[in-house]
Amino acid sequence: MSKERKVACKILACLGFEENVANFTNCMTRLRVNVYNREEVNIQKLEEIDDVIGVVEDETIQIILGPGFVNKVASEFQQFFDQSSVEEDQKRKIQEKNNTPFKNGLKKIGNVFIPLLPGLIASGLINGIVSTLINGGVDEANELIVLMKFIGGCIFTYLGIFVGINAAKEFGGTPVLGGIAGLLIINPALDTLDLTIMGEEVTAGRGGLIAVLISAWFMTVIERNVRKFIPNAVDIILTPLLTLLIVGISTMYIIQPLGGLLSEGILSILTAVLEIGGPLAGAVLAGTFLPLVMVGLHHGLIPLHMEFIQATGATPLLPILAMAGAGQVGAGLAILAKTKNERLKKNLYGALPVGFLGVGEPLLYGVTLPLGRPFITACLGAAVGGASQAVFATATKAVGISGLPLTLLVVDGKIILYLLGLLISYGAGFIFTYFFGYKEEMAQNLRKEKEVSVE
Repeated sequence: MSKERKVACKILACLGFEENVANFTNCMTRLRVNVYNREEVNIQKLEEIDDVIGVVEDETIQIILGPGFVNKVASEFQQFFDQSSVEEDQKRKIQEKNNTPFKNGLKKIGNVFIPLLPGLIASGLINGIVSTLINGGVDEANELIVLMKFIGGCIFTYLGIFVGINAAKEFGGTPVLGGIAGLLIINPALDTLDLTIMGEEVTAGRGGLIAVLISAWFMTVIERNVRKFIPNAVDIILTPLLTLLIVGISTMYIIQPLGGLLSEGILSILTAVLEIGGPLAGAVLAGTFLPLVMVGLHHGLIPLHMEFIQATGATPLLPILAMAGAGQVGAGLAILAKTKNERLKKNLYGALPVGFLGVGEPLLYGVTLPLGRPFITACLGAAVGGASQAVFATATKAVGISGLPLTLLVVDGKIILYLLGLLISYGAGFIFTYFFGYKEEMAQNLRKEKEVSVE
């Protein structure tokens, strides 16, 4: 039996086996599982499984396994049962914890974008490589450069379609109608209509992804309500027809203008906060980002990055928030320099390399959060780095993994300033943690490794 299958077996046993699993998915580092009965889940045993970095109890049970490994475990996990057989009425039996509209909204937005992250990251890095090559003197008309620019730009050109499809899935509608909702906002043909609605000329892309999300959500609402009054015999014809007509017209007259106002207002507020708040704003944003990561809500901020990119060509938020991971790396280096605990060293040897590459959850769940105080000092280190990025006014032209790889996406020739911000965060996290954040007795708080029976 492979290592991945053994881990999947143990996880399934701790969750109460197949009959207690409603559905699951995975992101870059976490296996996210919905269960029917929380009382049948043994969280402590889950945390004690070898190769499980940590567990987050939320609306979903989030089992942190780390990049790459999570995909292999999820593949093995899938083989235990047919996920598609789970009925909708059973899903509603899932117990919820800390259920607030704000948190649920961020989670749903995060669920829309999580499946898109591999494509966004890969495309962003391709665009970064192209820019680096061009800045290094490669001819922009070079055949390979032209092709790479095309490959890297595909998802960003038609991102609204993917967002619409995923939003429809998340809100319980028909995916293809959600994709059309995205097209209603981004379709380049809008620029050729020569149409003025409510005093505004209709243009492609106005309202951005915020308008796409609203339109896709509205599409699912209308679809559900129309279906209540349509006879089964003609449901497949009339329900999508009426839904698309209602939402299509509503999008042009209401949703796109509203989305435009919302996106412009949000960007204006955030821009003002950064301009007026300066280093203080950067410190607050970076210093409070790790708690969002801790509960898996950080993906809900992706639309803000994308709105900045579509409106101005770059997002100033991502370099600031990237300092949160760098602060953790500094904290991890300080702990490694001080500790004699072999298990803690083992965790650090595995977590630090990917931490430098922008994947901070192994450090978060395997080191700083279990120890307690180093989590706070890592946040303080992040705040110092975030303040520096606000002062330097760095920005990135795409969404990607933070840490060192984000260097490829930095615009306006400020790569050195971004790297300087990383060094500042590493250093501040190290100093705060080395002198104030870690004592050797804290390592005793880490759970001792135990075997988890799968019998």
